[in-house]
Amino acid sequence: MPLSDNMRGAFIMMLSMAAFTLNDTFIKSVAGDVPLFQAVLIRGIMTTSLILGLVLSQGAQRISIARRDLGIIALRLVGEVGATVFFLIALFNMPIANATAILQSLPLAITLAGALFFGEKVGPRRYIAIAVGFIGVMLIVRPGTEGFNIYSLYTLVAVGFVVLRDVTTRRLSKSVPSLIVALAAAVAVTLLGAGMTLAGEWQPVSGRSFALLAGASVFIVAGYLFSIMVMRVGEISFIAPFRYTALIWAIVLGIFVFKDYPDGWMLAGSAIVIGMGIYTFYRERVLARRES
Repeated sequence: MPLSDNMRGAFIMMLSMAAFTLNDTFIKSVAGDVPLFQAVLIRGIMTTSLILGLVLSQGAQRISIARRDLGIIALRLVGEVGATVFFLIALFNMPIANATAILQSLPLAITLAGALFFGEKVGPRRYIAIAVGFIGVMLIVRPGTEGFNIYSLYTLVAVGFVVLRDVTTRRLSKSVPSLIVALAAAVAVTLLGAGMTLAGEWQPVSGRSFALLAGASVFIVAGYLFSIMVMRVGEISFIAPFRYTALIWAIVLGIFVFKDYPDGWMLAGSAIVIGMGIYTFYRERVLARRES
């Protein structure tokens, strides 16, 4: 029995989340062996090479980009670089499941940003869902308690930069190839890694660490390609909630790779964030049907 477009889209979304989480796992595995920005540089060179190969194979480099879109891409790069720096600093210093759980507040944050800065209509039910969702985030972060990790705040800052990246991406013209945007992001992150690495000392990289960084670059490109594919299959309102499978991957990999076991507060906060995110997707779907 063939899968419906929605089920295919859900499967691709789960593959995308798995790829991104495996990228995080691989790069976290070199923490302590390779300095952060050196790891960013090595992964960036390999990621840029892979994306550049895809750009050249599809002839996307011949596309002309309007000045307006160049400005939007530049602003998007600020979000991309900021998100990379703050998230990786947090990832190097806290359990992968906790960092991933905080990132699950992203759909709620984007909905709020759309309402505040772009005048998108958000009803009282979704505002309540956003507020409850951020209470869930506070349960994960737990400021002022013994379980508090300062790097949780870095992840929250990363969420802010991702919101900037994603809301500016929405403003790009449809004529701008996604691969060109991805290539610009990869180059910017690589240059950041190069600049910060030059400011310090180069550390020898073992074969194991190099292999892990190579794996991270493959998975981050795979995640990006799957995320493009998923936008072209099925209804996004049905598919979007499957992004939360990233947390399942993060918990499983955190336990088996890093021996990090999530506590009750983290699980409770995650359940609230995911529940409110799914409710927000549901309300958007209901309202879209009414308008149509």
